[in-house]
Amino acid sequence: MNKIRSLLLLLLGIGLFLSATTQPVRAEAKVYLDITASGSRKINMAVPWFTNTAQSGELQAFGRELANTLEKALEFHGIIAIIPNQNYSGTNNPDWKQLGADYTVLGSYAMSPAGVNYEMRLLDVAGGAMILGKQYTGTAEQKQEIIFKFCDSVIKELTGEEGIATSQIAFIADSTGTKEAYLTNILGDKVRQVTRHKNLVVSPRFTPNGQNLSYTSYHKGNQNLYITNLNQSTATQVLSKRKGMNLGPAWSPDGQRMILTLSQDGNPDLYLLDRQGNIIEQLTRRSGINVSAAWSPDGNTIAFVSDRSGKPQIYLMDINTKNAKRLTFKGTENAEPAWSPKGDLLAYSSLISGSYQICTIAPQEGATPLQVTKDSGHHESPDWSPDGKQLIFSKRVGNNQRIFAILKNGSYQRQLFAIKGNQTSPRWSIKK
Repeated sequence: MNKIRSLLLLLLGIGLFLSATTQPVRAEAKVYLDITASGSRKINMAVPWFTNTAQSGELQAFGRELANTLEKALEFHGIIAIIPNQNYSGTNNPDWKQLGADYTVLGSYAMSPAGVNYEMRLLDVAGGAMILGKQYTGTAEQKQEIIFKFCDSVIKELTGEEGIATSQIAFIADSTGTKEAYLTNILGDKVRQVTRHKNLVVSPRFTPNGQNLSYTSYHKGNQNLYITNLNQSTATQVLSKRKGMNLGPAWSPDGQRMILTLSQDGNPDLYLLDRQGNIIEQLTRRSGINVSAAWSPDGNTIAFVSDRSGKPQIYLMDINTKNAKRLTFKGTENAEPAWSPKGDLLAYSSLISGSYQICTIAPQEGATPLQVTKDSGHHESPDWSPDGKQLIFSKRVGNNQRIFAILKNGSYQRQLFAIKGNQTSPRWSIKK
């Protein structure tokens, strides 16, 4: 029995944002770059250590920390190569052209009883002009949020679309001995455990506004659906506790409805529910096992997985007419569809030559899939970055499962975090 069907049957049987202020300093000409263009070289950027304006010329640990955080956030986007600061001793006045820099960021800070004043400027080395400048006022503890916010502005200046440094990633990990839901920033250095059920948690899903996380847990003896506020302002609520599977959900773009897999009548089928968990209508009826719904950004179409043709394949359903058509035909099995934020592509896992690979396909009849990953091992549970330019997924490395990311053109694959235990089912939120 294939892996996906076995898992489904098993499941069935188990039945701040900153208080800082921001002021623009100056902005000039924009340069837009396509980060997914094949063969394009990375942008060479230097980020010298930030200087303390109260002690001019003195390089301090805080300034080095600010620069290092910005370097990591910029590199994360896959289009920027950082010139090592040891090449110029971290100072902010070398010959940038000789070092091969396309751009440089000059940063400074000044501490006061009111907090920390941060200033960052993006300079075009060839043109000799500042093309972006920002000032922020916050605390020393807010330094990472401030750096991430500036990073996103830099990426927007270069590509025309805001960066993703301030986004969050949810995932399932077993570091406590049971699988629980966790939340982290893009660098994996601020990890927070979201659930503490001490029992199996699966299928984390952000609500569209990024403020809540829904998930399925077995801690009450049944596979129930829950939702928790990530700001911890309200108590965790149960959304569906019908007998059997309560798996998913796929949230509508406005967050007011969801599509859930329920097995209350025996067969796993898709149901449309409201925000409170009340059933509006049944979408599929005993035509095989129907799971893994994903709602298109325009709200008109859902993708889902069904084995009605014998093997798990991806189907598209018009949410108004309920007409469904098969989308995938290549690959032994195809599952776990995820819509890109622009709605122009679906990412999914495909069983190809004995291993699961990440593929993308346009949501239209006769579309040809693109295999994004091609290395050995299983690549599963893909999800899109908020800008639609990267994919996140879980990958088996030896005996462990880790979270990886890759640009949608198949370049810049890398492991994101070094966290104890196994990490699976990653989901990418909108920005904080």
